[in-house]
Amino acid sequence: MACNCSAPEPKSPAPGFRKALWIALWVNLAMFLVEGIASLQSGSVSLMADAIDFFGDSANYVLSLSVLSMGMLWRGRAAMVKGITMTVFGIAVLGRAIWVMQSGITPEPLTMGAVGLLALVANVGVAIMLFKFREGDSDMRSVWLCSRNDAIGNMAVMVAALGVFGTGTAWPDLAVAAVMGGLAITSGISVVRHARDDIRGAQNALASRTFTAEPTPPSQE
Repeated sequence: MACNCSAPEPKSPAPGFRKALWIALWVNLAMFLVEGIASLQSGSVSLMADAIDFFGDSANYVLSLSVLSMGMLWRGRAAMVKGITMTVFGIAVLGRAIWVMQSGITPEPLTMGAVGLLALVANVGVAIMLFKFREGDSDMRSVWLCSRNDAIGNMAVMVAALGVFGTGTAWPDLAVAAVMGGLAITSGISVVRHARDDIRGAQNALASRTFTAEPTPPSQE
């Protein structure tokens, strides 16, 4: 729908995206509480990283819902915030892994495995639900990447639990935490790049509409 206002034309979200976001939000909040408690009981860095990731995703879903009906410029800005958040989260996880490595804490593997399996079931369901939105704008793409990363992280936590159980050391847990941190950093950078393109496109559209809306000065001939 064309308009003569100065703002870029909003791009309607894909059908069903809002409902999918609400479901994903509540699933992530529930799993944040479950994994947060489990990480404290088991001493697992990878579980703690996954719990923090659940909380970050919940905040990101709230942000997505807030800008869903807005124009592409604001949705691109929201995706930029999420991309930066994902990158910072990854850096924080790597720092936490280094601290635990120096402290010599060994996590409890059974709790890690059981909670990791529960989180995997939750995240695979959310990822399947959001799969069809993965090729949308930067905001939709960031939501899909968050869910995909969570599912991968859950599988990695279960592998870490087996490793801790078999070796009796914290190294498998620390290795998985490092991988999760690296995945968050690379995904965050990808979202930031995509968001930057969306913002640039929206700004160009705004400039073009502003230019065409200006009256043509009368000829001096």
